[in-house]
Amino acid sequence: MDKILQFDWAVFQFVEQYIWADWLTPIMVFFTHLGEGGMIWILISVMFLLTKKYRKAGVTMLCALLVMQIGNNEILKELIARTRPFNLKEWQEIFVFPEMIARPSSWSFPSGHTSSGFAAVTALAITTKKARFAVPGYILAAIIAFTRIYVHVHYCTDILGGIAVGLIYGVLGYLLGSAVYHAIVKKWAKRTVKKKA
Repeated sequence: MDKILQFDWAVFQFVEQYIWADWLTPIMVFFTHLGEGGMIWILISVMFLLTKKYRKAGVTMLCALLVMQIGNNEILKELIARTRPFNLKEWQEIFVFPEMIARPSSWSFPSGHTSSGFAAVTALAITTKKARFAVPGYILAAIIAFTRIYVHVHYCTDILGGIAVGLIYGVLGYLLGSAVYHAIVKKWAKRTVKKKA
């Protein structure tokens, strides 16, 4: 555990020394808010859901976000119960944490912002098999993930864990969403046949 914390502290120091800047902070805060509650991913999912061509992608993305909510926020966070960086006594003794955003009250590991982004984009990538959706999606998910370190609410290992479980949630969401989508399509087809008869 000490080695993990040392790694997290080294990354934290690197960000503070080489990346943190007054002009960059509002941009980082903007992007971190985009991932709040997975709202940007829910919005994108609904946009796909409203198109006939990519409706299945919308369904699988929403299912991935549902799997993430249960697996991440209801199970993993509660089981691991990791303290947020700004509440860690060892770090409080050597760094004063500026409050750039409202401090989350939930546990730290794994990052929900990161998990939701990678879950939604993975489901989208598998469903559509289109790089023009996957590449910008993963870039946005990665930016949002990084902002969580920048605004001092997550450790680097929270982000890495969020990516790992997010990919798993994405695959599970795709499997669940595909089953749901095909069941709805099948039921709708039967209903249409009955009406014609």
